[in-house]
Amino acid sequence: MIIQKKMHLTSLGCAKNLVDSEMMLGSLELEGYTTVEDPAEAELLLVNTCGFIRPAVEEAVDEILRLAEYKKEDPTKKIVVTGCMVQRYGKDLQEELPEVDFFVGIDEEKDIAALVKDWSPGDSSLFLQGPSCFLADSTVPRRLATPFFRSYLKITEGCDNRCTYCMIPAIRGDLRSRSVQDLIIEAKALEQGGVKELSLIAQDLTAYGDDFDDQDNLEAGDNLVSLLKKLLAETDIPWFRLLYLYPSSVSSELLELMAEQPRILPYLDIPFQHVSDHVLQRMGRRYGQQDLEQLITMIRQILPNCALRTTMMVGFPGETEDDVQNLLDCLKKWQLDHVGVFSYEAEQGSVAADFSEKLDRNIREERFARVMELQAEISAQRLQQYVGRKELVLVEGVSRETDLLLEGRTQYQGPDIDGCVFINDGTASPGDIVTVEITEAHTYDLVGGIIS
Repeated sequence: MIIQKKMHLTSLGCAKNLVDSEMMLGSLELEGYTTVEDPAEAELLLVNTCGFIRPAVEEAVDEILRLAEYKKEDPTKKIVVTGCMVQRYGKDLQEELPEVDFFVGIDEEKDIAALVKDWSPGDSSLFLQGPSCFLADSTVPRRLATPFFRSYLKITEGCDNRCTYCMIPAIRGDLRSRSVQDLIIEAKALEQGGVKELSLIAQDLTAYGDDFDDQDNLEAGDNLVSLLKKLLAETDIPWFRLLYLYPSSVSSELLELMAEQPRILPYLDIPFQHVSDHVLQRMGRRYGQQDLEQLITMIRQILPNCALRTTMMVGFPGETEDDVQNLLDCLKKWQLDHVGVFSYEAEQGSVAADFSEKLDRNIREERFARVMELQAEISAQRLQQYVGRKELVLVEGVSRETDLLLEGRTQYQGPDIDGCVFINDGTASPGDIVTVEITEAHTYDLVGGIIS
């Protein structure tokens, strides 16, 4: 008789980290573990951490200490911590967090079930120092932590961009692209499981295939466009969404494919980080404001209905008041649909951490608030265009606000990061793609009823 074991997973950080968590779930479930919501019921408390920026590290530490309270009540519980924070800080964590039984680095996550099974008190932590080098493939077990009808497909690991504020290459290593055929195998498996929306993710989607070598790889020459064409041909997944593209690498070929293929959603997530030329140069970004202007013009010429999402960082060392005003002016001019804003944090080990002209936290927070306030006005104005329109909506289920409403997303709203559609009329099941007539627009959300 198989004894059921219980685990509680906390997955922090980005969607790329969530895919890693799903692989660990798949591995542990093969060993007889089931997932529970209540940490008090679990014998294994697993935390997959983000180590990208200081607030993410602080969030991870807070979560570990929260779970340690359950271990005080039941010392038989094991706390296992994995992910980017472990890869970044290594053995320093053993002294800082004695509550943790053992730490597992990114490259060892694939062996999590065996490590947990074989671990005994007194064992040292299990991780390699330095950047990660593992590249997962479709043979690695995976259990979705998202609803069954939507998922992420991680097409690369690591990153060859060297932005001065970023620690990802030091943590995740250089760019490593998965083969097209392996990605098709995984996409087909996800489709068989009921996935209707597949979001392609990477540190930089547009870099896919840049590491393929003519001599060593039969797929040399494959890139994001050729991958998308093969995914379209080999699956019937209705919605493909593209997340995280590098601004100077978005090609007209990609945009024209999107215009031809309605299954690739008219939605692009392209982190700009800033608009000021001298700030972008100090950030190590390979473009300037004029390049961004030309990119937005090209997108709107080829894909006039495309929703644009970006991220902006304020308070970078040397940023002036004129730079901030330039950023605000560009946001007013460009009228982007979704903008995430971050306040710069000096990350130990990054190039920018040694830059002079650092800005006081109060200045950074004030600039953050100004940009957020302006973008809220723009977002509310942008959403008004949908009122009176009939839009396809992927139904997520009963609303998180009230069980009297359903909730879903249009093609122009990404999962977990953008607003939603509150459905106040009609019936549907999670995973259904229905037509909704939009009747109201708020700052970030829409309201409408299903058309039968």
